[in-house]
Parts: sequence; C-alpha cells; structure tokens
Amino acid sequence: MARFDLMLTGGTVHLPSGPVQTTVGVIGGKIAAIGATGDAGETIDCTGLDILPGVIDTQVHFREPGLVHKEDLESGSRAAVLGGVTSVFEMPNTKPNTDSAAAITDKLTRAHHRMWCDHAFYVGATNVNAADLAELERMPGTAGVKIFMGASTGDLLVSEDSSLAEVLASGKRRVAIHAEDEARMNARAGERIPGDPSSHPVWRDDESALLATRRILALARAARRRIHVLHITTPAELELLSQHKDIATCEVTPQHLTLAGEEAYPRLGSYAQMNPPIRSGAHRDGLWHWLRQGVPDVIGSDHAPHTIEEKAKPYPDSPSGMPGVQTLLPLLLNHVAEGRTTLQRVIDLTSAGAQRIFGIVGKGRIAVGYDADFSIVDLKARWTITEDWLASRCGWSPFTGMALTGKPIGTIVRGNRVMWDGALAEAAVGEPIRFEAVEFG
Repeated sequence: MARFDLMLTGGTVHLPSGPVQTTVGVIGGKIAAIGATGDAGETIDCTGLDILPGVIDTQVHFREPGLVHKEDLESGSRAAVLGGVTSVFEMPNTKPNTDSAAAITDKLTRAHHRMWCDHAFYVGATNVNAADLAELERMPGTAGVKIFMGASTGDLLVSEDSSLAEVLASGKRRVAIHAEDEARMNARAGERIPGDPSSHPVWRDDESALLATRRILALARAARRRIHVLHITTPAELELLSQHKDIATCEVTPQHLTLAGEEAYPRLGSYAQMNPPIRSGAHRDGLWHWLRQGVPDVIGSDHAPHTIEEKAKPYPDSPSGMPGVQTLLPLLLNHVAEGRTTLQRVIDLTSAGAQRIFGIVGKGRIAVGYDADFSIVDLKARWTITEDWLASRCGWSPFTGMALTGKPIGTIVRGNRVMWDGALAEAAVGEPIRFEAVEFG
C-alpha cells in the first residue's frame, strides 16, 4: 500500500482521455498515481466536484514594482488562487519596466513565497534591448518576450517595422504580441468623444487591430519566428490567424467573450474601457464562432487593474484595463453551464493549450509525473459575484452582481491546498514555472 502526501477522492477527474470517477495520489508535489489506493497524510473528499488540471492564466498585470497602489504580486496572486488559477504569466509594463536581467531577477525575488500561485515573468521588448533578448528569454522564470505594437508608452512601445524585425530576429521562443497599430490610432485620436467611453472602440477600430496583426504576421514569417497574438477582439483577425497556424497562436479573453459594447458602456462607463476595446455584440458572437472552430489556443484574463479613483476620471483621461484573473474560471464555467462551449474545450484553453504552445514543464494535464496542480470546481453551484469575494487591490470588477453557475471550490498548487471554499492556506508557496526552452535549450 502506497503512502501519499495527499489523496483526492470521490471526484470526477478530468484526465487527457476524458472525465473519470477516480482517486489521485500525490507525493512530493507531483502526481504519483491515478486510481490511487493507500494511506495519505491528507485526504480531500471531492464528492460532487470536478477536478480539472490547474488553470494557467497566461496574461496578467500585477503592477509590481512601481504601481502597487493598484495591485502587487501578493494581492494579484491571492485573487488568482481564490478564482481557481494555479499559475500565471505576468507582464512587463511595471515601473521600472521588466526589460533587463536585473528587473527579472528583482521580480522573481519579490515573488518568492509571496505569490500564492506559480509564476513566470515576461521580459518587455524595447527599442534598445533587442540584442539582449535572446539571452533574457532564456533566464529561469521567464515566460518569453512581450511586444507592445500599440497601447504603451516610452521604450515598451515598439511600433516601427524595422524595430519589430530586429526584436523578432533575436531569440527563438514564441513572442507575445499586443497588436494594435499605433500610427492608425494616432491618426484617429479625434474620434474620441470626451465623456463618452463608447467612442473607445470607434477610435481603436477593427482596422487598427487587423492592420497590426497583418503586419506582425508578415514580419514573423520573414524572421521565421513564432508569435502569440494576445486578446483578439475581431472575428476578422481570427479568420486571418486561422491561415497562419504554423507560426501564430492566439488568445481571447473572458471579457471579450462575455461583454458587448451596446450594454457594457451604458452600464459600466469607463469601467468597461480596455485595450483592445470591448466591441459590439456581433464581434462577441464572432469570437464565439471562431472559438468553436478551434482557432484560439488559450484564454487569458488580461487582468489589468486600476483604482476606482483612476477609472472614475472622465473619458479619455480614464485608464484602460480591468481586473479579471479571479473571474476567469467562474465566467468560463458559466459559459459551459449556458451551453456556449464544453468543459473539455475550457480545459484545453486554460491548461493543456498553454503547456503545448509555451513548452511548460510538468503542467497542463492530470498525469503521473506532472505537477499536482488542480482547479477543483462545483459545476452546479449557483452564486453571485460580490465585492467581498474580490481580492484584487483595485476593489472592483465589471462582473460584480453577475449570477453564475459553476464555482471554483479548491486550488491546489504542487500538492499544496492553497484555497478551499474561499479560505486561503496559512502561507503562500508560489515558485517559478519551468520551460522546456530554458531547461533543455
């Protein structure tokens, strides 16, 4: 009889082959047996619950260092695990930017056992660090390189084709892209109507996104470099990307799959403002069409918190971005309950897909030898998102008051129960995520 550190019993376990009513045994933070029998130091009864591979949110902005009045690594990761997320990729637009070896090391030091979930940090491409990126992208704990083609400032804005080509020529790992065309948006700045956030998607129109995506695809093909296009908002982009799957993967967000501008801007005002924008209901329906066609590879939250005071400024002085890491899995479970997608597809978009396209070591599936990361959910739970449930420092969500079916009950990171039924463990245990490109060259 085996002796396990942890056993999960009674639940429906979602294996690569499909859902099975079985037990899972964990030793040393890794899955040791499916269909486990024996004793365990801790046994968790998961009767009536579904045990999913740990959810990986591959786009969050946790604002540390420099912007910690909005969020920090501790508070953002606390929100993550309360929402059932076990790992995150964090973005480089902090103060200072995460654009050097020293900045990456600083973030990893800050994160160690302050972050509740496992983590990796993107290094930001700039107009001056292209020559260093091949080395920086291979630092332990680094998710890869992030390019802002638009919607950024200072050195993190890389908008010219010559600079983009230089960045793409340096390194080998998949490069994450914010694809909005800076020149077009500058030319269309007059489309913004002061005090009217619904003019945001008129200013940052479909063509600003599609033009940038076309440009980066051509540059990536010329450089023979794989790319990952973030937060797609237009069906036309997904149709285009479907023709370039050999070099391009892509992401959609729960916000763009859930909100429609016709309803969101009148109700939420500048709280619905993000980049790229919340667009029309027709755009949202088009994203769902292409999701059912299998084109998006992952769903990331683009968690980008700002304070209530900042968001209350009149448009366009209000900043773009909204929190989302804690609501990512609940919103997707509700979409499953309402028949828009399947739980199998959600698992692929939130765990297996991330492992596949980023080469994550030991995560993304429930299998012997993999990290014991589990997102445990009650698919039948009916509940409402309330402010007192939210952990982000910003203190708000565009989804407050929304009634949902399906709720995260437990978050287990490498065999550590870090959240159960809304209660956190005594200590954070987050460690850097490992990548094949870093570990094995």
